[in-house]
Amino acid sequence: MKRLPLPLIALLSTVCTDAAFAADDPLTRPVPADKLWTTPHEPQHIYGDTYYVGSAGLSSVLIRTDEGLILIDGTLPQWAPQIEANIAKLGFKLKDIKYVLNSHAHSDHAGGIAAIVRDSGAVAIASPSGAKALRDGHVVADDPQASDTEMASFPAVARVREIADGEVVRLGKAAVTAHFTPGHTPGSTTWTWTSCEGAKCLNIVYSDSISAFASDGFRFQADATHGDLTALFRKSIQTVANLPCDILISTHPDASGTDERLAKLAKKREPNPMIDAGACRRFAAKYDKMLDERIAKENAAKAK
Repeated sequence: MKRLPLPLIALLSTVCTDAAFAADDPLTRPVPADKLWTTPHEPQHIYGDTYYVGSAGLSSVLIRTDEGLILIDGTLPQWAPQIEANIAKLGFKLKDIKYVLNSHAHSDHAGGIAAIVRDSGAVAIASPSGAKALRDGHVVADDPQASDTEMASFPAVARVREIADGEVVRLGKAAVTAHFTPGHTPGSTTWTWTSCEGAKCLNIVYSDSISAFASDGFRFQADATHGDLTALFRKSIQTVANLPCDILISTHPDASGTDERLAKLAKKREPNPMIDAGACRRFAAKYDKMLDERIAKENAAKAK
């Protein structure tokens, strides 16, 4: 794909950001957010045709193909204009986005998708549970954080396509595979693809959250509203651990050290600090331990 001339990139970046934030746009109205989530981050070339376009605290990744762009996650509603500006700053055109893939439907990862889909003409893609939430503009009823009002609602997305576990999204030479990793939400999805520089192709994992966060009163163990969810959650964690993984990008960069690797990448590209074959296994082990701690906490509360 052709890139825009650099002077035009700068102009579009400024105009896009200023105009979008100044307007009262129902799809980009601010929602409560951690300060890190709305801290700007320079767009970065990660490897091959893969780029980082998110904020300092929330990931969004762009994949370039000869037939258009694939974006993963839209972060917060108010951050959609900045993602669009980051894409323009890299020299790409917003209208070339064909698909917006979603990890999970909470406002910090799905909130900006409605605006980006509207502005680009793209189609959002998510798991069946995630797709329902995107269409409704609200988390599904069995989401562990369903009662968290700050995370639960976001702008509804106009064009949404469901994907099956193991299904591949193809565009040009890119093939992005969906791996269902339910637990953090019922529709959580981890995405994988290969990205190449010359003859060297690497496995890239965009891992959804595998953290056992939940609203007060929710239990991952069986209760009156649902069966036991721990075995399914552990299977998801193991799925992430077992994926071919040369480069890991987590939905929250600070959850996996993605933030530290990006910071190193900004200073030095060779050897590429994003490449870490053990990152997925360490990430999974960290959150498997967190699930153990969560179950122990649930058991202690039940014993009282």
